[in-house]
Amino acid sequence: MLLGPIFSRELALTPRRWQHYVYRVLYPAALAVLMSTAWFIVVGTQEIRNTGDMARFGSILLQVLAPLQLAVMTFLAALACVSSIAQEKDRKTMVLLLLTRLSDHEVVLGKLVSSLLPVFSMLLASFPIVGLITLFGGASWPQILVMYAIAFAAIFAAGSLGTLFALWREKTFQALTMTAIVISLWVGLWEAAALVAGETQVVSGTTISEITTAVSPFRATWSTLVNPSVTGVLPQQLLFVAVALGISLVLNAISTLRLRAWNTGRDAMPRNENAEDEAKTEEQARAGHVDARVRKVDQNSRPVWDNPVLWREMCTWAYGRKVLVMRVAYVLLFAAAAAGMWFTPRQVHGAEQAIVPSAARTLAPFLVVSLVIVNALAVTSITNERDGGALDLLLVTDLTPKEFVFGKLGGVAYVAKEMIALPIVLAILAFALGDMTFINLAMLLLGLGVMNVFVIMLGLHCGLHYANSRHAIGVSMGNVFFLCLGVVTLMLLMISFSGKFQGQIGPFLAFIVGGGVGIFVSLGIRNPSSAIGVTATVLPFATFFAVTSFLIGHWSDVFLVTCGAYGFAIAAMLIPAISGFDVALGRSRGANEE
Repeated sequence: MLLGPIFSRELALTPRRWQHYVYRVLYPAALAVLMSTAWFIVVGTQEIRNTGDMARFGSILLQVLAPLQLAVMTFLAALACVSSIAQEKDRKTMVLLLLTRLSDHEVVLGKLVSSLLPVFSMLLASFPIVGLITLFGGASWPQILVMYAIAFAAIFAAGSLGTLFALWREKTFQALTMTAIVISLWVGLWEAAALVAGETQVVSGTTISEITTAVSPFRATWSTLVNPSVTGVLPQQLLFVAVALGISLVLNAISTLRLRAWNTGRDAMPRNENAEDEAKTEEQARAGHVDARVRKVDQNSRPVWDNPVLWREMCTWAYGRKVLVMRVAYVLLFAAAAAGMWFTPRQVHGAEQAIVPSAARTLAPFLVVSLVIVNALAVTSITNERDGGALDLLLVTDLTPKEFVFGKLGGVAYVAKEMIALPIVLAILAFALGDMTFINLAMLLLGLGVMNVFVIMLGLHCGLHYANSRHAIGVSMGNVFFLCLGVVTLMLLMISFSGKFQGQIGPFLAFIVGGGVGIFVSLGIRNPSSAIGVTATVLPFATFFAVTSFLIGHWSDVFLVTCGAYGFAIAAMLIPAISGFDVALGRSRGANEE
């Protein structure tokens, strides 16, 4: 079989896991609730007089759901592939896998496709729900089929990219960050090209806009949605599917060719190339023996701070030396965002631009990517220690919970200093361009500081309470993704179907409450507390209120609610992390047994 026994084993075991059926039920159910919410909004705020109103509803609903589904599925695909392979490398089982009779392509394709099985099953399960939109009119089956073809191709390409970085990079954080940055750069650069020179002709009358439709998943999806008859633009959309599959083929070919070069197991089993090198090594060992070594009195060792965890995070290469490559890639992303903000026209064109300021359309996505990267660093700072066996060694030392937790907090903030400082620079640039006032800038910077501490604490909380690295990474980044994207999607529905906010809160309660239950289950199921319960209840409502206040121009309300709600969430996770540290990690078990 082309995919090999790794895929065959996963294909046989996946239907036996209860999580498989939960995912297949929850995701279509969430889409159904979202569609019902949109329908209740229309019924409660507008009068439907003819079939044209129904068709308009179906068209707008598909335009909201399709980009949301594409973003969620692409994110899950990249995360699943990276975490699956990174867990093998962190636990030193990748070297053992390469010692078997499996060929290189069986390892690469087997891990890739097996990691994408849950994502593909969720996408297929949502197909009948999305197909119901055709009953309203304004959307056709060819549109939906092309939209799903684009989504499948984009998911496979994102998974292939995540697999390549996971096999190449030595640390989980590096792989997650590089994958997120490359995907953001790919989408952002093509969006910028379409915005700046969309109608410029390049080759044989082909415009930049048509090229971006053939290479960008979001542009290809949008061109499908705005054309009820996809016949005229079908070649460009099929070209995107071909381009995405071609990129996937190239990425998988590189991963297959470099698999054993990137994963030599050199750290686990050091060896010399020849006998001469071995003799030199033995001679150096004898010269460095305690009996042959001469110490100089004035030779100083590296001083260690009172908090050794913080010292290790800040003064050593705890996350690998190749993290510099990730930092360079992030600086390129920052340069692209700054250029987009600089060249974005300030004129108002239409209702959407009037509601969402021009600076927010560039600044907000960059801030979301930065928060996701900081959260990824925080959660992997714990999972890497656990998978490498270092966390068990730390538990037998005299480190206090405060030293460990605050050392990790400060260390993550220091390592991710570019992800914290450059968004501040971008906000100052927006202020210099006249896109915000000084008061708004000050509130934005303070609120951004609170959000950075929140995502760091969220990552540490999930890393401490989930023994499985894939679950910890998925829960932590999934919560950030939901809070940043889910509530904004709800607000987009409100803007699309009605400009009035009165009378629309009720239909959203089901979705908001469902999100709160999901946050409580993911954060408090292993360590339930009343504070976590309050946090899970407050955060979705607070985020909803903050976005609403932003859209109607109440900036101080956004600042106060964000700082208050997320500040309480920080305390709700920080205090149990310190007071229940021994219980969460099992360090008190040995004392009780004695």
